[in-house]
Amino acid sequence: MKVEVLLPQWGMGMSEGLIVQWNKKVGDTVAEGEFLAEIETEKAAQELEAPADGVLTEIKVAENERAKVRTVIAIIETPDD
Repeated sequence: MKVEVLLPQWGMGMSEGLIVQWNKKVGDTVAEGEFLAEIETEKAAQELEAPADGVLTEIKVAENERAKVRTVIAIIETPDD
């Protein structure tokens, strides 16, 4: 199953974030809660955690690019049950 990784809204006034660094690359295995990417907001840098166990199959927003809150920034493929 495909799980969309969304850019969360960490604060009331947050409307977008900058992808500073991906900690994983396409094809890497990730665990739920694992540090996936560093996101910079207007107020602070935040660590984005993987929402599920699986394989990172797609990065939709590259490093040094901005994304709006709730935008799909990556896809994780989870094992079939």
